[in-house]
Amino acid sequence: MTLGEALVRLLEAHGVDTVFGIPGVHTVELYRGLAGSKIRHVTPRHEQGAGFMADGYARASGRPGVAFVITGPGLTNAITAMGQARADSIPMLVISGVNAKATLGKGFGHLHELPDQIGLIGKVALESHHIAMPDELPAALADAFAIFASARPGPVHIEIPLDAMTLPADALSAQLANALPPQPEAGAIAEAAALARDAKRPLILVGGGAKAAEEPLRRLAEALDAPVVLTANARGLVHGHPLGVPASPSFKAVRKLMDEADFVIAVGTEFGPTDYDMYGDNGFVVPGNLVRIDIDADQIARHHSRLSIQADASAALDALVAAVEVKPKMDGVERAAAAREAARAELSPLLSEQLRVVETIRDTLPGSIIVGDSTQPIYAANLYYDHDRPAGWFNAATGFGTLGYGPPAAIGAALALPDVTVVCISGDGGFQFTLPELGAAKDAGAPVIFVVWNNRGYREIETSMTSVGVEPVGVSPAPPDFIKIADAYGIAAERLQSVEELPNALRRAKAKKAPYLIEIVVD
Repeated sequence: MTLGEALVRLLEAHGVDTVFGIPGVHTVELYRGLAGSKIRHVTPRHEQGAGFMADGYARASGRPGVAFVITGPGLTNAITAMGQARADSIPMLVISGVNAKATLGKGFGHLHELPDQIGLIGKVALESHHIAMPDELPAALADAFAIFASARPGPVHIEIPLDAMTLPADALSAQLANALPPQPEAGAIAEAAALARDAKRPLILVGGGAKAAEEPLRRLAEALDAPVVLTANARGLVHGHPLGVPASPSFKAVRKLMDEADFVIAVGTEFGPTDYDMYGDNGFVVPGNLVRIDIDADQIARHHSRLSIQADASAALDALVAAVEVKPKMDGVERAAAAREAARAELSPLLSEQLRVVETIRDTLPGSIIVGDSTQPIYAANLYYDHDRPAGWFNAATGFGTLGYGPPAAIGAALALPDVTVVCISGDGGFQFTLPELGAAKDAGAPVIFVVWNNRGYREIETSMTSVGVEPVGVSPAPPDFIKIADAYGIAAERLQSVEELPNALRRAKAKKAPYLIEIVVD
């Protein structure tokens, strides 16, 4: 057995069932063991698509997404996807080749050569491992999966030189990670419970780090009678609950709710500006009397808090629920309702119309996963939107903010959860970044419903230019005929002239049980 074959066997031992990648001459040996394995290989049309598919797979399934890419340009093509995964704490394993060991750093001009590939990728990945000898691989994989299981996740990279891939590796066995996330310290939980006992206007702020903790989150909110403010990456938690506030902390109404709170618990949120200061007005102030719960010590250290609890969100919330005294009902429901109503009223008529698109999809196809690109309906819904499925709303319009994320990420999500309807919302501009991934959806049989918001250009950027007196330039790239392109890939498609036509189109799309494209032409 070669090292390349052993890699596949070790990935299987770690529970990997899908790999996204494009084979090349520098990764042929990594593919030697795939045909006889239980791992499914999905071929995107670009390595960036491989990374985004792995990202969507991970967000939908909760398991690490894995990508195989070639040396040099394959890896650099995937860096953007790794940057998004780093920003949003998504577990992603990227495995690449690298040139033969004796040539590294010499500048001989070999195919796909970089001056320092591991140094380059190490600036984006949480860790980057160079495997010079076969016996180094099990530990590198164990380290990656330990990070995914016990710490704030993100992208991890492993590179294997061309001349190491063919080395004998019969004796390798998996080092399975038994790492657990940090557990809450009892004294800190008791202190937090004491602070909660004295609070008259408690509040909970929730980010994407708590998206797997809905049940203890709901119980804590009800015990404290505390409104729950959800950032974009936390949407889908406490759906429809009277204490839920699915609105951006950038809204004046939500900031007022925070200002008036006398005790705030922040769970799994980094207080990032794209959530808390979207308009760049510097109006957000970290709340006083703050208890912060986060799995990452570095993240906790970035903002002052009255009390910090480094722990997994579910474990910390479970412990806190057990420790707090159940408060008599005060005015939590009323405060939450007032914040919801006032925040929604801050949406302009145009944003409200764009939000209606997303709400129509949710109401027509309940329980779906909605994956977004950077486009107007997604921006509107990131401001205010109550999704009906935990971890079922995600996009790249916050944090790193890549374009072209939506289509491949939706494919990854659909392959991770084949029994769940997956809808991708993309603008005509962003869709063109990864338009060929329609072919990958067709090949893989991923029944994604692609909804294209066609306003013939980068209208959000055009509006930004106009608002500051800059004459718009470069914001009107001509869109293709999306219906013809879908047809060229053998994908059914239809064009709508109004949002009113959308529900019936969505039902037709779901009935197809295959990739389907719906274009909405925007006036």
